[in-house]
Amino acid sequence: MKDFLLDDTDRTFRAEVKDVLQRELAPRMADIEERQDWQAIRQVVRALGEAGYLRLMFPDLYRGPLAKPGLTHATILSEEAAYLNYAFETTIATALSCAYPLYHFANPQVRDQYLLPILDGTAIGAICVTESNVGSDSAGMETRIDFDEKTNEWVINGFKRYISNASVADVYIVYGLTTHTGKPQAGMTAIAVPKTAPGIHFPRNYSFMGRRGCIVGEVEFKDCRVPADHLLGERDGGFRIMLGMFNFERAILGGSGLGVARSAFDIATEHAQRRMAFGQHLGCKQLVWDKIAQMSWRIDSAELMTYRATRMYDAGIDGKALMKEASMAKLVATETANFCANETVQILGGDGLTKEYGRAEQIYRDARALTIVGGTSEMAKYLIACRDLPHIRIGL
Repeated sequence: MKDFLLDDTDRTFRAEVKDVLQRELAPRMADIEERQDWQAIRQVVRALGEAGYLRLMFPDLYRGPLAKPGLTHATILSEEAAYLNYAFETTIATALSCAYPLYHFANPQVRDQYLLPILDGTAIGAICVTESNVGSDSAGMETRIDFDEKTNEWVINGFKRYISNASVADVYIVYGLTTHTGKPQAGMTAIAVPKTAPGIHFPRNYSFMGRRGCIVGEVEFKDCRVPADHLLGERDGGFRIMLGMFNFERAILGGSGLGVARSAFDIATEHAQRRMAFGQHLGCKQLVWDKIAQMSWRIDSAELMTYRATRMYDAGIDGKALMKEASMAKLVATETANFCANETVQILGGDGLTKEYGRAEQIYRDARALTIVGGTSEMAKYLIACRDLPHIRIGL
């Protein structure tokens, strides 16, 4: 790995993170994958919180040795965690996506109540956007958020699905409509909802082909009430909060994809140099070395795009100015993860399909989610094209 956009401080940080994850996550990987042990995940989250790694995005709250912590370092953390276990990485990435709006838009009392436990690793967060008819197109959102002046509370009614950390999170950032006429995105509002709020329910969790151990499910709100001060930002200002959160999430997913791709690549190259076929090492076969070369240049491309986006964010570039670069990072890294996972299974042959001969089949199943979660590859291409075709309106 070239890590061309990283400096010696970043490389030292990466080595430190690897050591911590090898100590805390690696011994629990089988518990997470085979037994879907949520407590194993919680123990590692707590260890990362104690190490200060969940504060990297919030410099004034960070207490570690880095002089300028930021998204670059949070992405390194996600990359190294995904290298070992993408299901676990999903849990912390979602918690950080929840922490982002709390840090930037919650009032001080609410921020301290919900944000600090997440950063300490003693609490888990979740984001509630997706609905039955809402995925990438957030304009179709049907969840309603009304204000009850008599009780000074927000009242939420709606149904969210495919929510990472559903039922196990301690606080949920919920997006819904407070203005029900005109453009839906103009009337969107974000609210912090604790798990203990009356009217919040968790109908079921889903079973996925991959990311075993990561809990994903449904969250339903039936006259769910939270105090007025749990509003994030301003009423009808939720869409702007969501856009900023998505840039952050897409860059983090670039790290996720990069970690999964590297994990697959290392398995493939080790096998190609060890396995003998027709009197030669497998890697001597042209069709195999072609696969290795394609994986290699795709990983380098993904790395450059991912850390370009994080460097831009850490330099103060965000919003629409970062939308293209963050989308490119997410698109290229997650597509690369899928490519590498597929080619690794092919290179390993029968060994790539079995649990008995390594992790290739797990990585193959895990990687498939990456081009869907956090906005599909198709949506990423749309956002890129919007910047490249500024003088025409391209519609969905």
